[in-house]
Amino acid sequence: MSTDIVSPDRRSRIMSMIKGKDTKPEMVVRSVCHEMGLRYRLHRKDLPGTPDLVFPKHRLCIFVHGCFWHRHPGCKYAYTPKSRLDFWLPKLSKNVERDLSAQQALLTLGWKVVIVWECHTKDREILRNEIRFALGLDA
Repeated sequence: MSTDIVSPDRRSRIMSMIKGKDTKPEMVVRSVCHEMGLRYRLHRKDLPGTPDLVFPKHRLCIFVHGCFWHRHPGCKYAYTPKSRLDFWLPKLSKNVERDLSAQQALLTLGWKVVIVWECHTKDREILRNEIRFALGLDA
């Protein structure tokens, strides 16, 4: 029995509208980087995993991950759905596997990789310090 308050068709439509680029958390990270005077490239398709932000000068890639979709360990937003587990569990596992594969490929190519979790974009000052640290700038 499902505990969802909307019909399966409506839930399917809602889920299909979720964006993969230019999400609110990604826009926050981009805004903080811009405020810091940093310049970056977006969604470089020539790099494994198509990183959200790429800093070529620093050989740094930033992925902005949604806590639910990319299974942020220990995060309250990375809950497991209660219905259609036969669909959700493999899908979410594949996301994690794909993330790890892309990160490993980037590391092999000599890039640094930083994951910014959606829940970490709530505090801009902490985010700013994380970015400074990743770039090797004074915090």
